[in-house]
Amino acid sequence: MNPRERAVLNLDDSPSYFCIATQTWSPTLPSAELALEEPNGLVAMGGSLAPAALLAAYRHGIFPWYCAGQPTLWWSPNPRAVLRPEEFHVSRSLRRCLRRPWRITLDVDFAQVLQACAVPRSHEAGTWLSAEMQAAYLELHRAGHAHSLECWLDDHLVGGIYGVAIGQLFFGESMFSRINNGSKVALYALCRRLVAWGYHLLDCQVPNPHLVSLGMTLLSRDQFTLALDYGDAKPSTEAWFEPSSPARP
Repeated sequence: MNPRERAVLNLDDSPSYFCIATQTWSPTLPSAELALEEPNGLVAMGGSLAPAALLAAYRHGIFPWYCAGQPTLWWSPNPRAVLRPEEFHVSRSLRRCLRRPWRITLDVDFAQVLQACAVPRSHEAGTWLSAEMQAAYLELHRAGHAHSLECWLDDHLVGGIYGVAIGQLFFGESMFSRINNGSKVALYALCRRLVAWGYHLLDCQVPNPHLVSLGMTLLSRDQFTLALDYGDAKPSTEAWFEPSSPARP
């Protein structure tokens, strides 16, 4: 979006949301039912990244995702990529990898996991995890809603994942790996804990071959909305808030 378009929409300072489908302003985030088919799932622009606004968005199946120079964009893709934690697929190569002396921690270094996830991949020109987005998730973490899982080898942070927990749903935002299989081990370790804590769904947002190989499945928006209603009605676990001693995957 060029500066003139931004000026017309007044997106830089406005706490309101601009609904793409209706071309109207709203003080609250528009419904996911108004998401475009192309680009798939785009709901709105602008709005707030404050903790209350982010939590309201997640509860309605909407998440922020945009690149540097763009206004805040809100998405609800259809279909939705999800992982049922108990159905995580462990390949032979991953089983061999799990024999290494991994150390798993929870919420020990959320900020470092966030920074590692923000590093552009080799095939990417930039990152969607801007300083503004990092600040928003750090605030959500301090409020007790965003969490990280860290994978360590020889006291080096080599993989991790972070996301948002609401009820018995975990909304995976991003993961990183500094060695082969680092992110796979992180996702495996997270799924094991989600199963133990009674979580029934891990939101992966959009599909990719890597997630498909790990057991990802697709839900229609209606199916995902039902899953949201069910999971949000369940009490959230306190496990994230317990002292996190090092553990095996």
